[in-house]
Amino acid sequence: MKAILAIDQGTTSTRAIAFSTDGKKLFSSQLEFKQYFPKNGWVEHNPNEIWIKTLKVIKNVKNKCKKNKIKIITIGITNQRETTVLWDKTNGKPVYNAIVWQDRRTENYCKKIKNKENLIRKKTGLFIDPYFSATKIKWVLDNVTKAKRLLKKNLLLFGTIDSFLIWKLTGGKLHATDATNASRTMLFNLNKNKWDHDILKIFKIKKNILPVVKNSADNFGFTSRRILGKKISISAVLGDQQAAVVGQGCFEKGSVKSTYGTGAFVIMNTGNKKLISKNRLLSTICYRLNNKTTYALEGSIFIAGAGIQWLRDKIKLINNAYETEKIARSKKNNQGIYVVPAFTGLGAPYWSPNSRGLITGLTRNTDWKDLVRAVVESVAYQSFDLFESMRKDGLRPKIVKVDGGMVTNNWFSQFLADILNIKVIRSKTEETTALGVAFMAGYQVGVYKSLGHIKSKWKKRRDFTPKLNKTYRNKLLQGWKQAIRKTLA
Repeated sequence: MKAILAIDQGTTSTRAIAFSTDGKKLFSSQLEFKQYFPKNGWVEHNPNEIWIKTLKVIKNVKNKCKKNKIKIITIGITNQRETTVLWDKTNGKPVYNAIVWQDRRTENYCKKIKNKENLIRKKTGLFIDPYFSATKIKWVLDNVTKAKRLLKKNLLLFGTIDSFLIWKLTGGKLHATDATNASRTMLFNLNKNKWDHDILKIFKIKKNILPVVKNSADNFGFTSRRILGKKISISAVLGDQQAAVVGQGCFEKGSVKSTYGTGAFVIMNTGNKKLISKNRLLSTICYRLNNKTTYALEGSIFIAGAGIQWLRDKIKLINNAYETEKIARSKKNNQGIYVVPAFTGLGAPYWSPNSRGLITGLTRNTDWKDLVRAVVESVAYQSFDLFESMRKDGLRPKIVKVDGGMVTNNWFSQFLADILNIKVIRSKTEETTALGVAFMAGYQVGVYKSLGHIKSKWKKRRDFTPKLNKTYRNKLLQGWKQAIRKTLA
């Protein structure tokens, strides 16, 4: 039997999953890694820890496959996007911790260059925000002595996490990324499909530290024999949200998927046309195959599952995420309580990096369960804001395919359908991100003949149809809008 190995390097954990060529999950291994918060608004990971844990999970899955006489034919990598690593070309050692996509340390610098936003938006499809890699790279170049020293000697490399893993897995033979990850750096020209000279000049970033940009399904070299005992091809790389698009089979123009992980991300496939949203959504690359680009519109919510983590780890109201469904159901309504989880600023469509979290509507009658429900509800309301932006842009999706840890909560999935007022379809596979990159890797090595072939493997678990009374829905949304106004004020 043959299998495709997917590496899913997320924000809080790293997973390896072996999928059969039918898209069935065979074996998996997952390890969490440490989150560092050195200052208010700063978020970091240790790249060496990510590498060690990635290696461990791959080896775990490889050994399970070997025991069961299953042959791994190729590897795909999907990753948390925008997270930035710079390392020494001679030994692969990072010069500083990985600066995570959620990090807000470059807020002030972003304000200083706001006058360049139109130029940057036209070329990259993105807003100037600390979220993207460009200002993170600049911060390291400006603040880390070792980085300055290596840059002078032409020994410094930058990459998003996929590039760092490719470099390590190939034993330093390949410094590459794919178009979807490149499109999230704020340095990549979407129209010309290459690193942009003018933008590099603005940030004073030298082109020679950047990786080669390949197609999403492409030849990304082979794993070093030293690392896995044998050479295995790496055949696909996709940013995690774009991988979920593939895993959900959203290949038609106008199809939409929404992933509810640490953050939440709505992506609409816009075909071979780059659309510029008039309502503050991002234009991005959906995937690039055979040098042909498929574009997308995206809305990013910074805090989704991370809000549930906050309830569990910081204010200790719950022991695990699964409890939230029962707690939300135990309340007849939300008692007028709203939580705006702007813990790391607000993403689309507000793009307000210095907003912070807010709880509104508290009374003597409020209890801890109201807070738990309000955090779960907040993710549906934030999703509504994104779909409202799409609607104002003249785009009206009829259904949304959902995935990610949060959607296993049936109460949340139903509430999402009610608030969005459209049908929500949950896929059979929870790991659509990993599955998507496995599909792409299979496509590259000829297991799947076309995107249609991949789509035929997609299966639904269940759907949720809107049931909420219109007046009550409007009342809930009015309360949310008021809470957002207070947050932005």
